[in-house]
Amino acid sequence: MSSIFSKIIAGEIPCYKIAENNDFIAFLDMFPIVKGHVLVVPKTQVNKIFDADTSLLAAWLPFAQPIAKAIEKAFDCKRCGISVIGLEVPHAHMHLVPIRTADDLNFTRPKLNLSETEMKEAQKLILNLLQP
Repeated sequence: MSSIFSKIIAGEIPCYKIAENNDFIAFLDMFPIVKGHVLVVPKTQVNKIFDADTSLLAAWLPFAQPIAKAIEKAFDCKRCGISVIGLEVPHAHMHLVPIRTADDLNFTRPKLNLSETEMKEAQKLILNLLQP
């Protein structure tokens, strides 16, 4: 069954892309918990992260690392938090979130509704600091 992430990967749904390679795509969360919230999604659809192939798991953090470092530089935060929840979309994904406190990773809080301009600004901030 195709997920919303599979449709983004296929280019059927637009996104604010941050990075992409043969195995992963990273893009801004359309309903972030804080500005600069990025999703890192494997192109192979697997429902639960620990059902992913070990080679995919081994490549996930190295793909996310430069994005997390760019997020830390781009936003007023203490660090880039990471979370894997996977309850809303049946396609495993990692959340990279600029955080000041542990509560910034509280996914039960109301989501932000950022304008297109705000989303493009966040994308540009991260892309400008992303190391190749």
